[in-house]
Amino acid sequence: MKILRHIGSLAFVLGLFSAVFAGIPWYIMVADDPVVPWWLKIAVFCLLGGILVVLITVALEQRRIKASEADSLTTKSDRAISLLNSETLPARKITEILGLVQGHTVFAIWLGKDLSAIIRLIVGGELTEYTEMMGRAREVATNRMIAQAVALHADAIINVRYMTTSVVGSAAELLAYGTAVKLGE
Repeated sequence: MKILRHIGSLAFVLGLFSAVFAGIPWYIMVADDPVVPWWLKIAVFCLLGGILVVLITVALEQRRIKASEADSLTTKSDRAISLLNSETLPARKITEILGLVQGHTVFAIWLGKDLSAIIRLIVGGELTEYTEMMGRAREVATNRMIAQAVALHADAIINVRYMTTSVVGSAAELLAYGTAVKLGE
């Protein structure tokens, strides 16, 4: 799916640059001849077709991600890893430090929700669209961090921290990290 999306992106970029940098000068120079040349027609079809391919692949990927999220929700209770933002666990001894574990994701909301949030900026109130986006991003990053700890056979993750960064527009990067440890009695 990723390869198909990249092909669509490439077709879009090639079509866009051909239409803008070759099509506009051609039209200016040959404005009295209304016949559109074959190469400009192909450029426009590449531009529009590229957008369509990217939109379809993103929609299919979103559907697959939602299905896998539903599956992962059922397996969450199988994990017995404690998450703490402190250096120690009450009544437990850390027997081994396994190392840094982290989970990372970049999330964005679709344009419709982004427009709703812009309106809410004007009239005031909680930007629920962004609250939901960051909540989902935090959950994904935390689950990825826990998956790394499970692979190390950790009992707990201590010093858990979250870091966010704005990437572009309404997209935000979220990093969850901590120290995976083994516990004794």
